[in-house]
Amino acid sequence: MAISPEGTKAYVANGGGHTVSVINTATNTVTATVRVGANPLDVVLSPDGTHAYVADNGSDLVSVIDTATNTVIAEVKVGGLPINLAITPDGTHVYVAEQMGILFNERDGRVSVIDTTTNNVVSKLKVGVRPVNIAITPNGATAYVVNAGSNSVSAINTASNTVVATIAVGANPSDVSITPDGTSAYVTNAGSDTVSVINTSSNAVTPTVTVGANPVNAAAF
Repeated sequence: MAISPEGTKAYVANGGGHTVSVINTATNTVTATVRVGANPLDVVLSPDGTHAYVADNGSDLVSVIDTATNTVIAEVKVGGLPINLAITPDGTHVYVAEQMGILFNERDGRVSVIDTTTNNVVSKLKVGVRPVNIAITPNGATAYVVNAGSNSVSAINTASNTVVATIAVGANPSDVSITPDGTSAYVTNAGSDTVSVINTSSNAVTPTVTVGANPVNAAAF
């Protein structure tokens, strides 16, 4: 789910079908149903709220919705099984986590980078096995990708679109959240009941915090 910047609409990816529901937050009613690709699993909104980007896991697409008309204006072909999206703070690029590098006949996942001006893939990066989540620092400089199958996090320099660090974390990491000041990334490790705290300056884990069983979601504020 994603909420519009002004808070008036919520966009909900309905993973069991081919649609995104648009909810009016004042009346809590569905005001539009937008048909997208198969098995949509994630949605992000541009910082200005004019476009919604949807990861169509079953179609290997990212659908681009014009939020003024709630119509799909583009379908961007990406790699295998897109599962999670993150958009840069300036709205110029969308980073797409893809669980299978099928275009390369490898197990490793990929991250596709979409230029939002042209709605074209401008870069494709190899990351770890089964990437499941992405978060971008508030200054837009680094994208952190959680690789559930590699027990690692890939740090991507967004200026050069290169992987600049691979950070070992706990077992079966599932989510990442970055503090508003951009200094730390918190990673939940569902398989080891811990949270890894990454210093974004050094890309080192300092420290690891033991929590309850099966942590799967993180929020830093």
